[in-house]
Amino acid sequence: MIGQLTGLVGQIEGERCIVDVNGVGYVVSASTRTLGTVPHPPEVARLLIETVVREDAILLYGFGTADEREWFRLLTTVQGVGAKVALAILSANSPGEILLAINAGDRGSLTRAAGVGPRLADRILSELRNKVAKMPGGGAAAPMPGIVTGPSVENDALLALAGLGFRRAEAWPVLSRVLAENENASLDLAIRLCLKELAR
Repeated sequence: MIGQLTGLVGQIEGERCIVDVNGVGYVVSASTRTLGTVPHPPEVARLLIETVVREDAILLYGFGTADEREWFRLLTTVQGVGAKVALAILSANSPGEILLAINAGDRGSLTRAAGVGPRLADRILSELRNKVAKMPGGGAAAPMPGIVTGPSVENDALLALAGLGFRRAEAWPVLSRVLAENENASLDLAIRLCLKELAR
């Protein structure tokens, strides 16, 4: 199994690149996020690799960071999420944004990716909700301690902010911080404090 490639970038096209290692050109598929960090040919690149062996092919998927590779592995455990869809999700969202989206139940962030409809986004949210704590940054994105405000305030505030055009993945960390710093905050106060910070 190939876990890493270091070689000359031979070509970048579409959703893949060719990495020349000692005269052998490896075709590596990657997210647009990773491809955007690959140097121009013929400079040297280093990519972390996930090797997928099928009956008819051996496919290589490249990643600029270990975090992105870990999310690729996790996403492909969800039924209906193949390698191509996982790369599309990673192209549309950074690993941190995916983590926030899952914690906030924000399917809108996931459906921005090609091939992800509302039903598949809901499946990703439900299947991965209990697994993201083990992911890079997972512990940091867990609900913050000290929040004594009832869950209805949090839910209602998220709905109100979504109605004002803020994505859940964008609003949720701000709201969590506001509620942690302002115990027993009313719905009105929570929304006003969030808007003040989100408007910056």
